[in-house]
Amino acid sequence: MAKKASEYDYLHISARVRAMENRLLTRERMERMLDARSADEAAKVLAECGYGDLPSLTPTVIERALSQARQGLLAELRKVAPDQRLLDVFCIKYDYHNIKVLIKAAARGVDGAQLLLDAGRYDLAQLREDFEKGELSHTSPTFRAAAEQAREVLSQTGDPQKADFILDRAYYEELLQAAKDTGSSFLLEYARVSIDAANLRAVVRVHRMGAGASVLREVLVPGGSVSTDRLLSAGGGELSSLFLRTPLEEAAAIGASALEGGSLTPFERACDNGVMSVVRTGRTVPFGEQALVGYLYAKEAEFTAIRVILTGKLAGLDRSILEERLRDSYA
Repeated sequence: MAKKASEYDYLHISARVRAMENRLLTRERMERMLDARSADEAAKVLAECGYGDLPSLTPTVIERALSQARQGLLAELRKVAPDQRLLDVFCIKYDYHNIKVLIKAAARGVDGAQLLLDAGRYDLAQLREDFEKGELSHTSPTFRAAAEQAREVLSQTGDPQKADFILDRAYYEELLQAAKDTGSSFLLEYARVSIDAANLRAVVRVHRMGAGASVLREVLVPGGSVSTDRLLSAGGGELSSLFLRTPLEEAAAIGASALEGGSLTPFERACDNGVMSVVRTGRTVPFGEQALVGYLYAKEAEFTAIRVILTGKLAGLDRSILEERLRDSYA
């Protein structure tokens, strides 16, 4: 196992990241985008965040701009990050997104290339080539095994959700292990609360569907602060107590109410805000991996917020609806 970089190795990049934080999409900038009369006018605010012109806005243009920004961010940080594994932790989800696209597109006999995202650990062209050959030798054993199992399950059952369950469990397994491998307690805390949020979402959704424990057992992921056994045995009324004095306390309370029906939007937002609250604690650390981890998460949240606002305005959605979908900002 590679040695953990010391906090002093992050002196330079911490100062650089703190300066870069000034260009993040703050709540004040979000408000100005929400107040804009059109998507084009809202996009002008993004110039303050380092984005170029976004002419002739369409959902495709927006996704292309966000993809380019993501790739540029990762390329820039890889040049200066003392430990590349910290960046890889945030790239794993794109590998799993891509393999889901490839598996489902192959099953349907269509080309899903437009849905692929070139931001994973694995070279996208290589991943596509290996997948088409049926040989994912360039990927991790966990990834490879999950992909093979998911493809087989989809072929046998025709149920893409079952394939997703397999890949999601593998994703969180890799996320947790990757965080452990860095030796960063801060990153490990992020991974654990991410698993807790995924499990909390699973419990609420499964109970709302009226599905049984067998379905829940398929989707729950080990490694969070609340064990899967406790989640399996808990009834809806006990959900809040399981997450007391955790970053997801509020989300669990909202989730318990959501079991009775109604919109899941406030619950989903509370789950994301709970994870953000953990990441945001790193802003108090003057230098260390916390600055880099926090900035990476903040940029991902920024990309999501931009997509929500711009595509929402293109669709003519009311400000109140867009605001309800926005999460807490990092800055």
